[in-house]
Amino acid sequence: MEARLFFIFIICLFSLNTCSSSSESVEIVPLKEVEKVQVTFYYESLCPYCENFIVNYLIDVFTEGIDAIADVKLFPYGNAKVNSNGNITCQHGEQECLLNTVEACAINTWPDVHDHFPFIFCVERYLYYDKFDKWESCFEELSLDPKPVKDCYTSGYGNQLELQYAAETNALQPPKKYVPWVVVDGKPLYDSIQGADFAESLPEVFGIICKHHWHWDP
Repeated sequence: MEARLFFIFIICLFSLNTCSSSSESVEIVPLKEVEKVQVTFYYESLCPYCENFIVNYLIDVFTEGIDAIADVKLFPYGNAKVNSNGNITCQHGEQECLLNTVEACAINTWPDVHDHFPFIFCVERYLYYDKFDKWESCFEELSLDPKPVKDCYTSGYGNQLELQYAAETNALQPPKKYVPWVVVDGKPLYDSIQGADFAESLPEVFGIICKHHWHWDP
């Protein structure tokens, strides 16, 4: 674990240097074990920006090892609406409501992010490449039992999970402005993740996580 943290430490230094001007200095508090940074990701399954974020960028949190210092939580609800009867309407139609619920059920079935994120990544990858009819193959690809997830969304329990996500999403302060919406230790990243230039701002996002974890003060 110490070797992995040292590797993350080097990534963090690189991220900070990438985002800092030459006139800035960084005070580094000695590396120590502290609570993980809370990173919360609010999204909806068929939003093109969300698909892109998950498939091309959020995956890096895991492949680059940033998950060693970040506790990542996913909220598949996004810009959906709940009417007075408790029915949910999704921005991109019924298919999005279905897949939001499927992903909510996956999170509930496999609570550890390292268990449910590969499934969500697989589903969103198919959606990103316009292969909606392929998403169910993710169960077989990842050697996962589909029954708990299917029972969850066919029984109506998945809808209850979505209503919980709706309440938590709508209670955000400051309120969510768009999706994807990323919050780090209670503070939204705003425009850091919007638009085609996100790849250039990814080191900045890593840098924010690193600063929160090791309490670095610019």
